[in-house]
Amino acid sequence: MMKRLEYQQYGGPQVMRVAPFTLDVPGKGQVAVRVTSAAINPIDWKMRQGDMKIVTGKRFPRAMGMDLAGTVLAVGPGVTRFQVGDEVFGQSRFKECGALGTAVIANENALARKPAGLDFDQAACLGSPGITAWNALFDKAGLTAGQQVFINGCMGAVGEAAVQLARSAGVRVAGTCSEADMERARALGVEQVYDYRRTDLTGIATRYDAVFDTAANLTGAVGFGLLKPGGVLLDLHPTPGKFLRAVFNRQLKLVLCTPRAELLDQLARKAGDGALRLTIGKVAPLDDAIAMITALEQGQRLGGKAVIRMDGP
Repeated sequence: MMKRLEYQQYGGPQVMRVAPFTLDVPGKGQVAVRVTSAAINPIDWKMRQGDMKIVTGKRFPRAMGMDLAGTVLAVGPGVTRFQVGDEVFGQSRFKECGALGTAVIANENALARKPAGLDFDQAACLGSPGITAWNALFDKAGLTAGQQVFINGCMGAVGEAAVQLARSAGVRVAGTCSEADMERARALGVEQVYDYRRTDLTGIATRYDAVFDTAANLTGAVGFGLLKPGGVLLDLHPTPGKFLRAVFNRQLKLVLCTPRAELLDQLARKAGDGALRLTIGKVAPLDDAIAMITALEQGQRLGGKAVIRMDGP
């Protein structure tokens, strides 16, 4: 029997439940995946709270979870990149979700083959952080070897992915994190690490080709103030006002998590080469997902990604 984490209405943690469901047949360009591991992201509970209901609509029950790793069960018409039995990682469909379950339907272009040397827990963590970091650093900022990026929140999931992707491309990195994470940041190649609680960023003299605000707490004045002429401020939290501002200010780049096949394949190569690994804070079975999400939503910090393993830890 297949089961998944779902909810019958938008709301707080109390609306979540683990329930049985029937998996759809994959349509054109879609892949059915038996999920081994899924990673939790803040977007999961924000969607359940109704923050994106203009996109997700009013049909219930709604499944939860975006980032996954598992094995292909079936492929839909037109799928050429995968076949039954392939081990894959990536994202479920944004509107439908469902990664926090024993099986899910995903779009072919939001998956990649899992590198043989990467376990399912690690692979499940790569989706949203890796895609978002790549979208920002290379799609939006166009960073190349020898340039410099300042990553605000460099040891969060997106920040940790961005540090590693930047370093593997020869981009020099500085950034902020908590005091407890500073040694880990240095070990990953962050050249100048600042304690976000104690540092006045307006006092930093260096100017950067890009500032990536993964923590979403920089003011525009601070972010733009850290840029070289022609540099770009990468903003992870678009609003209608910011979209309008970006039309007139070419230094402001709004970043959306946008998967595509060649991007996922690049992440797979980086992970397979050992150049991309995200820290895992805790692994739990699906029956414990509600408690884990509730704790994270209420501010608990695990020091790494929260992973749900469908057959238990």
